[in-house]
Amino acid sequence: MQASEERGFEMIFDTHAHYEDEAFDEDREEMIRTLPDYHVNRFVNVASDWASLEKTRKIAENCPDAYAAFGLHPDNVGELDEDRMKKLEEYLNLPKCVAVGEIGLDYHWNKDNREEQIYWFTRQLDLARRHRLPVIIHSRDAAQDTMRIAREEKLGEIGGVIHCYAYSVEQALEYADMGMYLGIGGVVTFKNARRLKETVQAVPLSHLVLETDCPYLAPEPNRGTRNSSRNLRYVVRAIAELKGIPAEEVEQTTWENACRMYRLQ
Repeated sequence: MQASEERGFEMIFDTHAHYEDEAFDEDREEMIRTLPDYHVNRFVNVASDWASLEKTRKIAENCPDAYAAFGLHPDNVGELDEDRMKKLEEYLNLPKCVAVGEIGLDYHWNKDNREEQIYWFTRQLDLARRHRLPVIIHSRDAAQDTMRIAREEKLGEIGGVIHCYAYSVEQALEYADMGMYLGIGGVVTFKNARRLKETVQAVPLSHLVLETDCPYLAPEPNRGTRNSSRNLRYVVRAIAELKGIPAEEVEQTTWENACRMYRLQ
């Protein structure tokens, strides 16, 4: 069965967006309102720093197709303390909260606070476990520590996604064996993304979800511009071509995967 342009399902779930970002200040409402015109029928807005928690709450509450994830990105864990952890728990109790995220480890820019990152990563994993929520994990240049923590914390019991997956095929398959999902976005369309393309070919479609990380990482042919969920059709097409299946199968299966991961009907 070959990749096809025939349409049938036409429902896309963006599992990771940042519409609270200032890049959308001028047209945020219009952008979100028109997403169904591009077959994007659900998205999760993902907080990353303290200020974005409240912005994310408002987006989710004001849009019927939007959901929220609350957590602090490893770049911003210096903003956390015990009082703020209690406040973060209040956000996790909101009706439209579907995940804890994005959380994790980033050793690319932050090389001197690894222990602090690990501490708050595991603390937020504990929040997810206690609130029975999946996690959205950011991991950059931290493959070994992320996998070690995943094993130690029995990450599969919590569930969730390795966002913007960028590591080896072997680790991808281990995460899939745990029951985790891999977030696939615009990078899969890049010519130099050989390892990610190999990962998409190797990992069953049942463990892949679509994401943008917008306004970042726009796919070809819009690479270098502001990204949005409108561009997910290019990601769908790339996955379909890599797997040799119809685009509608990619949309339907990743839709079902995302709903299962976020425990939505």
